[in-house]
Amino acid sequence: MSRMNTETADIKAIEQVVTTVERTQRAKDVEGFLALFHPDALWTTGHGKVLIGFDAIAEFTRTVLPTASWDGEVTYEAVYTQFLRPDVAVVKVRQIYHSAEGDTEGAPLYVMTRQADGRWLLQACQNTEVRVG
Repeated sequence: MSRMNTETADIKAIEQVVTTVERTQRAKDVEGFLALFHPDALWTTGHGKVLIGFDAIAEFTRTVLPTASWDGEVTYEAVYTQFLRPDVAVVKVRQIYHSAEGDTEGAPLYVMTRQADGRWLLQACQNTEVRVG
């Protein structure tokens, strides 16, 4: 496979991870969400809580996700992907919370790594609230 075809396949796989983040968040599917993380992942929540390693991410997610409440739906879209190396990508995500009061936006940044089996996993993530004004 040419480099261009490989990169295209990788972009599709990365976009699928972002789609799975959306699906698992909406469904409050804790284990499905956690399956997307590298064991040595770093996650910074939208409120600035730093979680280092899978165990910390899992503990937080198992506590927060099942009881999360929102009155609308959330969508995630990979809007920009840059490969730092063939097996490392930076992905800018547009996260929109649609609610009766109006839409609010998040701007997550995901660093993803391709594993030996070809899967892309979340390695380092920063979720940031977009403030208007």
